[in-house]
Amino acid sequence: MPRFVGRDREVGALGAALGQPPAVVLIDGEAGIGKTRLLRELLASEAQRGRRALVGACPELRVPYTLGAVVDAVRDGVDNVASLQLSGLGGALRPLFPEWADELPPAPEPLEDATAARHRLFRAFVEVLGRLDVAVLVVEDVHWADEATLEFLLFLVSRRPQPVSVVVTYRRDDVPPDSLLLRLSSRLPADAHLVRMVLAPLGIDDTAAVVSSMLAGEHVSAEFAAFLHARTEGVPLAVEESVRLMHDRADLIRQDGGWARRRLDRIDVPPTIRDAMLERVGRLRPDTRTVLYAVSVLSGPADHATVRAVTGLPEDRFGALAADALGCGLLREAGPGQWSFHHALACDAVYEAIPAEERRAMHLRAGRAMERWPLPPVAQLARHFRLAGDVGAACRYTERAADLSTQSGDVATSARLLHSLVTSVTLPVEQLVGLVAKIQFQSLPGSDPHSRIIDSLRSALGTQALTPGQESLVRFQIGRVLMVAGEIEAGRNEILKAVPQLPPDSLEAARARILLALPLGNARPVSEHLRWLREAPAMTVSIAPHERMRLSVERAFALLMLGEESGWDEARRIPDDVANSREAAMVAVGHTNVGEEAMRWGRYDEARSRLARASAIAERHEFLEYLASIASSRAHLDWFTGAWEGLADRAARLVDDDDGVRLKDRCEASLVAGLIQIAAGDRAAAEERLRFAGRDDQQRIEATTALARLYLRDGDAGEALRLTDEVAETAVGSGIWTRAAEFAPVRVAALVAAGRPGDAADLVGAFERALGGKDAPAPQASLVLCRAMLAEADGRPDDAAALFARAADAWQALPRPYDALLAREHHARCLIAAGRHEAAVPVLSDVRRAMSGLGARNDADRVTRSLNEQGAGTREGRGRGRPGYGDQLSPRELEVARLLLDGLTNRQIADRLVVSTQTVASQVKSAMRKLRATSRTGLALRVVELGLIGEQGHTLPHDE
Repeated sequence: MPRFVGRDREVGALGAALGQPPAVVLIDGEAGIGKTRLLRELLASEAQRGRRALVGACPELRVPYTLGAVVDAVRDGVDNVASLQLSGLGGALRPLFPEWADELPPAPEPLEDATAARHRLFRAFVEVLGRLDVAVLVVEDVHWADEATLEFLLFLVSRRPQPVSVVVTYRRDDVPPDSLLLRLSSRLPADAHLVRMVLAPLGIDDTAAVVSSMLAGEHVSAEFAAFLHARTEGVPLAVEESVRLMHDRADLIRQDGGWARRRLDRIDVPPTIRDAMLERVGRLRPDTRTVLYAVSVLSGPADHATVRAVTGLPEDRFGALAADALGCGLLREAGPGQWSFHHALACDAVYEAIPAEERRAMHLRAGRAMERWPLPPVAQLARHFRLAGDVGAACRYTERAADLSTQSGDVATSARLLHSLVTSVTLPVEQLVGLVAKIQFQSLPGSDPHSRIIDSLRSALGTQALTPGQESLVRFQIGRVLMVAGEIEAGRNEILKAVPQLPPDSLEAARARILLALPLGNARPVSEHLRWLREAPAMTVSIAPHERMRLSVERAFALLMLGEESGWDEARRIPDDVANSREAAMVAVGHTNVGEEAMRWGRYDEARSRLARASAIAERHEFLEYLASIASSRAHLDWFTGAWEGLADRAARLVDDDDGVRLKDRCEASLVAGLIQIAAGDRAAAEERLRFAGRDDQQRIEATTALARLYLRDGDAGEALRLTDEVAETAVGSGIWTRAAEFAPVRVAALVAAGRPGDAADLVGAFERALGGKDAPAPQASLVLCRAMLAEADGRPDDAAALFARAADAWQALPRPYDALLAREHHARCLIAAGRHEAAVPVLSDVRRAMSGLGARNDADRVTRSLNEQGAGTREGRGRGRPGYGDQLSPRELEVARLLLDGLTNRQIADRLVVSTQTVASQVKSAMRKLRATSRTGLALRVVELGLIGEQGHTLPHDE
């Protein structure tokens, strides 16, 4: 091995950092720059000082490996599990260490929520590190780390006190833009002892020293050192590989007791490390190359017996060939009886050079060899059999690996395992459909996890001989995934093709019809949607309980979207909570959906109650990912009901959180933000927010309506008409009145302004017929408002004034104070048109004061101008109200955060502060919104990061 040179400063800095524990060390460097060698030298000195270190590396596996580097590091560090005397928490380690099953505590009660399960697992690992007296945890190549590993590292460095020093290496250029590694390197707690290090290439003198050490200490001329440095750019691995290759080529030869070389202009140095490695491998004997091929196929440390099995070579020849392979300098002993490549670059280069047929055969031999292990590694077996083309075995082990990941709380890895299999292997249709149904798309990375799944399903349609029933199941899944991806019409078309052949009483038949009943996408008559609901088969006992719950919730949602009062009867059947976490998740979603529809109906007390129930369930069962959806719906409700204090900030934070908030919920929050900006007079910002909101089908009509209102105020009736033309059929013409409450008045105003009062009257008539006598206060108030506008257009100001007053009373009763004030303003204008100036002025004065108090400055200014025109000008008022704290935590929120950081539950905090648990939950959620945290753990992390808690000795809470 070449001499270690040129890194004295780095070794000194790392030693000093680890000498003041706990430290966080981030080592960045390109491939081959010497990160691993630096760590090896450093850890040797740490061992001499009596500080124990565990080392793990993140492999570039084609199949994800949950907490792979941490599991490998701990496994290597534990000789006797029983001697650790782990608490009951240690039972959470069972899925990752099946070989310890006889010595670990019993498995704890399963947790349905992935976050809670993952944090319990993290705490178990922290306990193991403590029992092992580990001072330093080293994780290499974290640019390849799975999400769970990165979350664990964040968990470690956020705890107070930090249990161990953490050292990580990575290549910045290979870090995905959305990787949690960026948070580890940029958002550590304020008191963390942080060392950042970027390894630079060697200089010419150090390059000469490396070469000399490889040539038995012989002198290396400055000319040759400069030549080699220029062609390798001082990257240590490139220098080493180039010298070895020149030796293999006889560009460097031993002669007369020293080293001789060709003339420099005759030496050809390969342009890349990969090329140098492949040329060296190509010079080896074929059977020696086979040994290297086998190690690269195994893609990690491998024992002698497994490598021999993968090569297929006889035992009597394998020993000598293995010695040759080790002697070529590409392999190293990774541990007792374990071989691996010196560098991942070498492993990748050799793997890519294996002929395709030989590669498949080696993967198959690897899989069969690993199946004979006492505890087969299911994730690795899934990869080997998938790449070998053994579909049955690949499916079997992938599902087992996915289930193990889920048990460990790593839902993301489970989804990636299934996604990888479905998109890379041609599966029999039954397995394909079953696996697609299990994939949780929201856990997959990237903006489009759907397209490749759809391609695989379409490929099955085109290449497999399917029965009509099989074809219908495939088409149903294509349609469902398309609708999840937002391609509503394409998805509907596939489901329509599937429906005739779906088994009549099946879950798929019921779900297909409910999906078709949802009034999404292009406009269709309400009767068509209701027909699909009527055709949905009854829920039979053959359908699993959680699926029956899903169907019940979805049916209630569809009925309410369609304006059917029977939907409230269905909604009343949704329980407040259930013991089973899987069903509880559906109940939480059900209450949220019913709350959203209650808003459309104008039943705001019902909406607030439903959202409160959804929030309570999400808190109780730790469904933290649901809180943003509930928060966006609450923001929408607060807009309607005039609870505007702090609303702009809340909405903006939801919109801007593109990591933790789903697009659908960000669009709803963006709608609210845009509406507030219109009221405040920020036209440009409002338009941007509203156009973003329109990306979601659920918010499209209301966002388009708000944009049209802007153009009407500008006097551009043509643009307002064009915008509302796009959604008129969906909002009113189809007979689905639930989406017309906001739309109809603006459409009527646009038609009247364009000189089309007859069309406006037709629209109002269609709205009235569809709505009928439904107990829907908001649409009914909207209908009165539309009639008032028609009376005004017809030149009947007294009638119009009376109708506007009725509309204002109806809005206020909901309450919707902003809409009530707008109707009062129109009432006053009609009074003026009727010559009743003295009656109009007090109304306008009251409206101006109320608008100002609400925060609708733009509207208050407009009313002030109207008063001035009537000779009744007034001083501008300023809205009053309790001052907010903006993005800062209030004193009480800070006190709650401090108690949370001490590990107290909401109930314990409530008892300490003598308040209700609901008050504490509200303050926790408010603090989470202000600090942009998506969980209790995240809130505690942000509090520490920002230095809001100066006192030491706190422990990071877990998400219970």
